[in-house]
Amino acid sequence: MSSPPLTVFFCSDSHRYAMAVMNHHVCPVENWSYNESCSADSAKHGYPKSCCTLEDVPLISKCGTYPPESCLFSLIGNVGAFMVLVICFLRYGQLIEQSHSSWVNTTALITGCTNAAGLVVVGNFQVDYAKSLHYIGAGVAFPAGLLFVCLQCVLSYHVAISVLDFWMAHLRVFLTTVALISLVLSGIFFIHESFLLQHLAAICEWVFVIDILIFYGTFTYEFGAVSNDTMVAALQHSNSRGCKSPGSSSTSTHLNCNPESIAMI
Repeated sequence: MSSPPLTVFFCSDSHRYAMAVMNHHVCPVENWSYNESCSADSAKHGYPKSCCTLEDVPLISKCGTYPPESCLFSLIGNVGAFMVLVICFLRYGQLIEQSHSSWVNTTALITGCTNAAGLVVVGNFQVDYAKSLHYIGAGVAFPAGLLFVCLQCVLSYHVAISVLDFWMAHLRVFLTTVALISLVLSGIFFIHESFLLQHLAAICEWVFVIDILIFYGTFTYEFGAVSNDTMVAALQHSNSRGCKSPGSSSTSTHLNCNPESIAMI
């Protein structure tokens, strides 16, 4: 279920970056030769970036500052926030179906919703026109997204039964570690007025976002057995147990119960 959105958002981000480079709004990420020898005219907005300044670093926000890529940036932020909400509620409801209601699961839902709210702010307030709001949104979205994946790692081990379940949990820990390192390095590099460190900050930002998208894609493993009652369980905070299909693990449970069991939800 989460693979199509993963592909769409990855392609959209790639297109947005390509549009920003083609429209000479940012420097390509492979251009490391930043210098201050540009003439006044060649450094203006819209000129080919044969030489780059700090204003041309291909940060994620910079790739969505000017139209037409700014329109795509807002669209990705809004649709992405909606998809994050759907994934968070489905995962929350699925664990409740499996009788794994806990404070960790509830906290994961809250952090996921917080992440979605931050994405809306980031996507709709471009950094060059509403810097304070944009940075507030980023300051909410990035840490909340990181906390969400950390909590999902804990939940993955908590509900794991089969060998494949544990391998999926190991994969998520690896992805979370990469996300943590890239986010921390991005913040450290970003605060320095250095061409090299700003460029590294941009690369770390892109690594973080792509890594989080891959993490969300791993939910395909569990969401293959999502039923209509999963969202009902999430919305009603039900503690009913999902009925297992023969030979399935706990991560592939679904409601296949009699009417009396369904009516209890």
